[in-house]
Amino acid sequence: MKSQINRILVPSLLIAAILIVSLNAWFAFRSIDVLVHEENLVQHTWQVINQVERIMSSAKDAETGNRGFLVTGDDAYLDPYFSALQELPKEVDHLNALTLDNHNQQMRIIEMHAVLEQRISLLQQGINLRRSGRADSLHAIVLSGTGKMQMDHLREIADTMEGEEQRTLAVRTAQAKSSSRRTRATLGIASFIDFLLIILMFRYFAHERAMRLVAEDTGERLAIARAEAEANAAEVQALNTTLEERVRARTAELETTNRELEAFSYSVSHDLRAPLRTIDGFSLALEEDYASAVDAAGRDYIKRVRGGVQRMGELIDALLQLSRITRAAIVREHFDLSAIAFSVTADLREQNEGREIAFRIQNGLEADADPKLLRVALENLLGNAVKFSAKVSHAVIEFGWDAEQNAWFVRDNGAGFDMYYSEKLFNAFNRLHGDKDFKGSGIGLATVARVIRRHHGNIWADSVVGHGATFWFTLG
Repeated sequence: MKSQINRILVPSLLIAAILIVSLNAWFAFRSIDVLVHEENLVQHTWQVINQVERIMSSAKDAETGNRGFLVTGDDAYLDPYFSALQELPKEVDHLNALTLDNHNQQMRIIEMHAVLEQRISLLQQGINLRRSGRADSLHAIVLSGTGKMQMDHLREIADTMEGEEQRTLAVRTAQAKSSSRRTRATLGIASFIDFLLIILMFRYFAHERAMRLVAEDTGERLAIARAEAEANAAEVQALNTTLEERVRARTAELETTNRELEAFSYSVSHDLRAPLRTIDGFSLALEEDYASAVDAAGRDYIKRVRGGVQRMGELIDALLQLSRITRAAIVREHFDLSAIAFSVTADLREQNEGREIAFRIQNGLEADADPKLLRVALENLLGNAVKFSAKVSHAVIEFGWDAEQNAWFVRDNGAGFDMYYSEKLFNAFNRLHGDKDFKGSGIGLATVARVIRRHHGNIWADSVVGHGATFWFTLG
């Protein structure tokens, strides 16, 4: 996630930095353009002032040359005059071009042009009168004061134009200085931002470089760790192989031992039945044929002997059944488990006539298992339920499927048992109730557990003393 954010963040930061630098450059160039424009205006104003002074200087040169000629009659003094006659129209036109953006100055130039024409005309009249020798007329023109008035008028126009240009110059100079300050500030700010961006980018790339170095170091360490892990995995694999071989060997030994023990148990159980039948038979003969030959104590002893023999026979039968279940091959098929439960409960009803027992068997239950072994398991579970509910006036025994537990169950409302001893329920010969309360061999639940485990299932129980018990089982 962090790597994806960095992949988006880095190009975004670079684009933002490029935009900021571009804006800074644009503002800097814009400020410089404004400054250059302001300085050009100042320079333009100075050009106007200089051009006005140049016109006035040419007019004065013409005036001075004309005056020298009128006094001396020497044509050499007329050189400035003729030069002024050639330059003044150009200078006036140039001044007119410079002031195209100023209407007032344009009007003054028109007036200046008219005054200059009048003055040059008057100077030309003086030259003509001097050459014609008409001293009186020339003297009259000079004494009339017209020339002085024309020059004063011309100076007045020039002063007015220069005054306006000076005011414009002051304004433009101030604007140029302001533009200069803004330009310096803009350049300073732009340079500072660019410098800051450079520092930030340098720090970022330095950080990235440090991270890359750390990643490379981490990668090297991971490669070393991976190599060590692969070596360890190979070692573990070798150990597993050795362990599996040992487990197979031990399993084979254990299976052989179990088969030998089961065969021994079966043989012993089977062989014990013959002497037991003999003892029971002779005890029965004593009881029937010689009852009168012994007293009451003897008859009681004979009865106890027969009871013990029958008890041992029941235990041997249970052991043989457990042994057969262990040795029997599992033949799985799909069958109606509810039908087996109904058949078992029918037998139990016949075996317990006179008891009020309500069997509640859920219809339609089916299973994939060995039906013979499942019948044995149900016989023991339902038989136990009947047995341990014997002291209840109205026994209720249920068999069904619980979707929440995902298991079959057999439930009764009998004596129940203490959950503290629940781990001993499925061990052979471990009984939670004494023979005085409920008779039994202690083999039934061990037989059920073996049937369930041979089907790769689980079995467990819940109970409260005095409130019945529920046995759950699953099939693999």
